[in-house]
Amino acid sequence: MPDRPLRSVCVFCGASPGGDPGYAADAAAMARALVERGIRVVYGGASVGVMGALAEAALAAGGEVVGVIPRHMVRNEVAHAGLTRLHVVGSMHERKALMADLSDGFVALAGGLGTLEELAEILTWAQLALHDKPVGLLDRRGFFDDLLRFLDHAVAEGFVRPHHRALLRSADEPGPLLDAMAGWERPG
Repeated sequence: MPDRPLRSVCVFCGASPGGDPGYAADAAAMARALVERGIRVVYGGASVGVMGALAEAALAAGGEVVGVIPRHMVRNEVAHAGLTRLHVVGSMHERKALMADLSDGFVALAGGLGTLEELAEILTWAQLALHDKPVGLLDRRGFFDDLLRFLDHAVAEGFVRPHHRALLRSADEPGPLLDAMAGWERPG
């Protein structure tokens, strides 16, 4: 299977730090793995929470980090002032569209409703063949286990086709996840 060039990966994750400091450590591990492979980090542009940990670790490792944040969230999510580039856009829709345009693949880390919504939308776009880019979950600490069970249940109940379920890759370590994404071929 030929490797897919991943020059830029969009990372969806929380603006909250969550209840376990391990979530920030997971973000830092993903950031370092991306930078070690020469992959640019694209993310939501915040300096707080899991997002902030991701950006700080990528910058500390010498990586290129591009943030995309809606104007109305610049203060709420405390836009990161030290990024390689920060795009301030007019809406959440513009944010997601620009992050998708800037990226060769997508990874979700721990987060809340916003992270879930971004992941669901990018998977839906893949299902509808609006993009042909790999999508992955860094499932550390079993954070996404229930989501993965739900997707398997949706397949069993006939709501999701097996080849659409196969659009989402998951791993509990950044390296194997990025390897699976680099070797990704559209299922079905």
